[in-house]
Amino acid sequence: MAFVLELQTNSSQSYIKNYIISIIREFGINAIAANKKGKLLFAFDSQNKNLQECIESISKRLPASCFLTGSDHYNTDDIPDSLPSYSVEYPLGLGLCPSCQKELFDPSSRRYYYPFTSCSHCGGQYGFFTNFPYERKNTSFRFFKPCEDCESEINSVGIRENHHINSCHKCGVAVRLMNKNNERYANDAGSFRTMFEVAAKALMDNKRVLVKTTMGYRLFYKPEHVNSGSILMMINAKKITDYLSLIEQEFNALLSIERPILHVAVKEETLKKEIGDTVDVKYPDDGFSILLAKELQTLNQDYISYEDADKDTQADILMDYDLEVTHQEDMRLFINKDIQFIASGERVSFPSKLAPATDTLSIAHHLIGVRSDEMMLFDKMEHFESTKVAKVMVLEGHDEENWHSNQTLMHQDEASFMSVIAEHQLFGSSCVGTYFDEEASFLYYDGKKVIRVVPSRDFNAMDLLERMTTLREGSDRLVKNLKEKMPDLYKKLEGLQERGEVDLFEATAIILGLEDESMRGVTKEALKFIGKGGIQIDTHVKDNRFDHTAFLSSIVSYQLGGVGSVMLSYSIFESLGDYFSELIKEIQTKTKAKNIVLCGSHFANQSLFSRMQRNLKLTPPFMNINYPIGKENAVVGGVYL
Repeated sequence: MAFVLELQTNSSQSYIKNYIISIIREFGINAIAANKKGKLLFAFDSQNKNLQECIESISKRLPASCFLTGSDHYNTDDIPDSLPSYSVEYPLGLGLCPSCQKELFDPSSRRYYYPFTSCSHCGGQYGFFTNFPYERKNTSFRFFKPCEDCESEINSVGIRENHHINSCHKCGVAVRLMNKNNERYANDAGSFRTMFEVAAKALMDNKRVLVKTTMGYRLFYKPEHVNSGSILMMINAKKITDYLSLIEQEFNALLSIERPILHVAVKEETLKKEIGDTVDVKYPDDGFSILLAKELQTLNQDYISYEDADKDTQADILMDYDLEVTHQEDMRLFINKDIQFIASGERVSFPSKLAPATDTLSIAHHLIGVRSDEMMLFDKMEHFESTKVAKVMVLEGHDEENWHSNQTLMHQDEASFMSVIAEHQLFGSSCVGTYFDEEASFLYYDGKKVIRVVPSRDFNAMDLLERMTTLREGSDRLVKNLKEKMPDLYKKLEGLQERGEVDLFEATAIILGLEDESMRGVTKEALKFIGKGGIQIDTHVKDNRFDHTAFLSSIVSYQLGGVGSVMLSYSIFESLGDYFSELIKEIQTKTKAKNIVLCGSHFANQSLFSRMQRNLKLTPPFMNINYPIGKENAVVGGVYL
């Protein structure tokens, strides 16, 4: 008889499965572990006397994951006859698991206040990885020989079995803290704790502290100094909901081992005055951030701001060490009550594998997809050496280098569209849908190839006012009123042609008078809307293409009528949702396509996506699961085009 533990997951990554296997091996229980169709299955020998203790340990130590959706347990007749095993195929970029966090703050531990603490299944391993295969000799930790205790952990069952960057105070990395006047080193528990105390006090004194974390350089500073690239790091988990308006799914995701960045509404008035109505927020992930946060919390600070940086970023204090570290873009997660997906980023999604294997290699956004046995392996280009392939697909505009005699350019929208088909194994099944990132294109997959049905039309800011004047009968009065009643905006639109390349949402933000003249600015403004519905913005087509001039003229018209920027921003996305849905359904009717696909980072917008959900309720669209819906998914679709 076997006891079966079942976990429902929508991730194909193996760190949760491997973590549980490690605990099972600790208790010496025969078991079978498998990942089948969105389920992690663990069948235990129910006669083992350690079973109850093992299950309790899993329950206590298993990290929360934003990809775990449920659990179940039952019995079967199968009897496992051996210990389960696992292999760590590639490095991780995760937060710390509960066991490693416990060691970090245990005074009796060899890793008390040691910021490089991690195990085989958590932490910032990726930053120290140099090339495949993933072994210690292919990491920057190759310069450090594990001490006797760390070596024993590597060779014993448990969460650090075969941990390629295992280290502790005795055999690990020293860190230095520097300012203009002095330099101090930390290489043991006492000096590390003092170092983080000093850094936290400096932040409270309005100093800027640049920290080389295991995830890359981060510049920390007080929230009153935020800019468009700032991220709010919440320190006190118990008070997160005092400051931010979160649904339950967002709160759980924030504290999950994936440690995503979420864009949420600010609730507390003092914080709102400092940073605005909405904010990108994150919870501390690696050892450096967690230890700094701990010391800040002792100083009664509940949050701190930071931004991704590099070694040359100006700061009052620098915390650094003598190892190279590779930065990955953080995973940004979109969540509403019904669905979640990865909006953008590299962390967690890469490295990764996907079936089936092909003899095509793809290159996009400095990521590469190459065959690895019977699957495709995706990661940063610099981690691979030479390989033999039949064909190379290179993203248009990537670079001019000729990688292969059989090389073809691919387009972002087509490659992104194909990545969704590959993830959901929709090969051979007809699909229709939209790619939306600045400009929208509509695509059709006939079961063999992707066809651009309605191409995007690049926005041209040149002579915008003239085109608005001649848009339709009476439009000249609109522009005349704009010049008389809103002369500052008129001058800005008149000067657009001198700004060089301007995208549609940059022009939209300018018309709305937003400080952040970008899609992000319009999105943030829309999140301020509290109501049941907006107004209809002109999203009609001209010559079978989206009419930018009519769209912007409509916004100007409402502005002259006294409609505020919040209502207009919300209405823009609601109207775009209607436009996309109607055109998709029209193309679906004509092509008889079975499935609908959505991709492109601009769908990570609450107003727009909620509208799409409502309009496509009877035919829910397919989207990326393990990969971002944004530009990073192109490398995945490229191998299957």
